Amino acid sequence: MKSYYKELWLDIPERMEFVNITYQVQNCITESGIQEGLCLVNAMHITASVFINDDESGLHRDYKRWLEELAPHEPLSRYDHNRTGEDNGDAHHKRQIMGREVTCAVTEGKLHFGPWEQIFYGEFDGKRRKRVLIKIIGE
Repeated sequence: MKSYYKELWLDIPERMEFVNITYQVQNCITESGIQEGLCLVNAMHITASVFINDDESGLHRDYKRWLEELAPHEPLSRYDHNRTGEDNGDAHHKRQIMGREVTCAVTEGKLHFGPWEQIFYGEFDGKRRKRVLIKIIGE
């Protein structure tokens, strides 16, 4: 069995944003030479997420509104975590809801997706450099 990994570095200028990383993940599969296997994609930061869904701007706006309703950024005093000098208590909750990682099948050297499925990096405490791990195993 072969193994391949790469880290993507992202600079997100907004506090909360979703970035389609499907193309970068597929490029890694191609670079790996793996034709049949599994691809793990995970956020390497506790205030970020990786998830699969549709690349539709209305849906992304809905997610942002929904997440902000569930875990509003302000007031900062809402979160005990922010008493440590942080201001990102909400981002930890948003990450928990959206998930840390996804695992995708690789078939014939390509992501084996259903219609409309794309991979997204979700940022909830942006304005600094963060990374995503892509790990592919198979033959």
